[in-house]
Amino acid sequence: MTTPVQPRLAAPAVFLAGIVALLALSAVHLLQGTSSLGLGELLRAVLPGGDGNARSQAVAVLVASRIPRLAAALLVGLALGFAGCVLQSVARNPLTSPDTLAVNAGAYVSVVGVAAFGVSLPFYANGVVAFVGGLAAAGIVLLVARSSSGGPARLVLAGSAIALALNALTSVLLMLFQERTAGLFGWGSGTTVQSGLRQVSLAAPVIAVGIAATLLLAHRLDVLGLGDDHARVLGIDVRRTRTFAVIVAVLLSAVAVTVAGPIGFVGLCAPVIARLVAARVPGLGKHPLLLPLAGLTGALVVVAADVLLRALVPGDLAISVPTGVVTTLAGAVVLVWLARRQPSGTLSTRGTHGTVRSRRWVAVTGLVLAVALAGAFVAALLLGDRVVLLGDVVNWLRGVSGTEVTFALDLRWPRVLAALLGGAALAVAGSLVQAICRNPLAEPSLLGVTPGASVGAISVVLLLPGIGIWPMMAAATVAAFATFALVHRLATGRGAGGRGLSSDRLVLVGIGVSAAAMAITTLVVVLGSPWNAHLALTWLAGSTYGRDFAQVVPVLLVLVVALPLALSGARTLDLVSLDEDVPRVLGVPLDRSRLAFASLAALLTAAAACAVGALGFVGLVAPHAARALVGSQHSRSLPVAALLGAVLVTVADTLGRTVLAPTQIAAGLVTALIGAPYFGWLLWRSRGTA
Repeated sequence: MTTPVQPRLAAPAVFLAGIVALLALSAVHLLQGTSSLGLGELLRAVLPGGDGNARSQAVAVLVASRIPRLAAALLVGLALGFAGCVLQSVARNPLTSPDTLAVNAGAYVSVVGVAAFGVSLPFYANGVVAFVGGLAAAGIVLLVARSSSGGPARLVLAGSAIALALNALTSVLLMLFQERTAGLFGWGSGTTVQSGLRQVSLAAPVIAVGIAATLLLAHRLDVLGLGDDHARVLGIDVRRTRTFAVIVAVLLSAVAVTVAGPIGFVGLCAPVIARLVAARVPGLGKHPLLLPLAGLTGALVVVAADVLLRALVPGDLAISVPTGVVTTLAGAVVLVWLARRQPSGTLSTRGTHGTVRSRRWVAVTGLVLAVALAGAFVAALLLGDRVVLLGDVVNWLRGVSGTEVTFALDLRWPRVLAALLGGAALAVAGSLVQAICRNPLAEPSLLGVTPGASVGAISVVLLLPGIGIWPMMAAATVAAFATFALVHRLATGRGAGGRGLSSDRLVLVGIGVSAAAMAITTLVVVLGSPWNAHLALTWLAGSTYGRDFAQVVPVLLVLVVALPLALSGARTLDLVSLDEDVPRVLGVPLDRSRLAFASLAALLTAAAACAVGALGFVGLVAPHAARALVGSQHSRSLPVAALLGAVLVTVADTLGRTVLAPTQIAAGLVTALIGAPYFGWLLWRSRGTA
């Protein structure tokens, strides 16, 4: 008798259950904090009567910190839930979110840039700056990822690469302007801690306008879901609708960043959860109900993350731990789950096979690069905050140089050697990773290897200060191995869509694991040694600052062993990079070979991390340029890639030490400024290929 009524009651029941859960979590949230405030005090604070002094103290605690923090969590979650749902609908891509479009990274670097130059802006002006930065980043990502057949992974790859470059710029700004940007490192992971209700009260009207605008678009988003042609037939201006929807979503994300910083992956988790619920409840799949459900889910995610954080971390430390660490870990799980559901395929194979070159061409290319490396090495010794002459270097080598020259070169030469060897190691590791993945767009930073090595190294350095380089190298190596093993297992294990190892699935899982590794790194810094945040930033930005010869020895030894091993297996590597079937037909143990090369890449990445930190894009640019110069045979491309990587990082480090001397810029910023446009060009060139 009641069966016909149930579908009509199902949707209201879902919203009612969500609201009840949110109210319960909010009550728990209000009871958590550094001050002892129980349920009785909470009730006496909101109800009339009772002890006036106790009531006033409870009210002060609520008004000063707890209600503002709860209000920020609710507002930010609501905004990001709506924004993520709109972006996913517009892109027709379940992996789209303010994070994967680099909106949060663009907004964050804009806010930090304003603070770095000592400009104090009112809330709305700061929001405009964040909006412009987020919109510009999203525009770049959508431009370079534009393709009809690239699949969901193309957008995530483009967004991750642009976000990597923007985060490198942010790290450099935080390092150069420490006093002006104090406290923004933890804020950069997203925190709901507020001092009063002022920011929340200013943001609420803007978010309300943004939500109203998305609801006005709800019908058009339903029509867009039918396809562009159907939408045009039904009178929808597709381009104008998409543009307006993206602008509104970026506005909501920018306001959320202005209030609480870039809280990661809420805009991914909330819509995905909402769509899973909507698939099982009749009527919820339409955007007039789906959008509010995503917003409600976003609020639930942020409040639940805050409650979980303060339940697990002591109250005095919970203030400094960003809420975004928890949401990023949760979002990484969702991203990996979505990646494992993707069918097998490849992002692009174009560019994996270079032009066939003659032996003379290869020899001349190697000679030119060797001369360029020698020149870069000499220039790096001569240039810096103090310029020395070549004769001074000769005298220094003979031990008869002056005090100032000796001091300068004693500090400089280990840095130059670290840059040279670290760049070569990263380039070789990138070549191995691209061959294993059969994807010229893959590199250690995007597959979790570099972030994993950073977790191990930074944990040892910060939690065990004064420890030697070899324990740090061991920790970085173990973490890099474990990270790549996890990525490989998740991309190929039971539950992954399709048969065998999929290139795009491997990259997507790697990006998710990388995000989790970065969140863990932030957690280690703010919990273990918050006063050493600058050391962590120096590492994460990719810098040779303060290096000595002891820190260069590991990468030197690893490179001496790993490069000949890689060259001895160059023929096998050529076969592994072709496809799944040819190596097996020719008797190559594919899984064992892939694991061996992956282990070698992880070892090289860990050693390079000890020398130059978490340097990005070298493992992308150098191997690709090497294939373009000498072809795809690894017996030729591996040595050329090593030379190119060494030249690139050496020049980047020299520029960082020279351009703004005595102020030093991390080499990672220079490589990011080179690598991000190059990566975008690769994506643009491969548009339309399957």
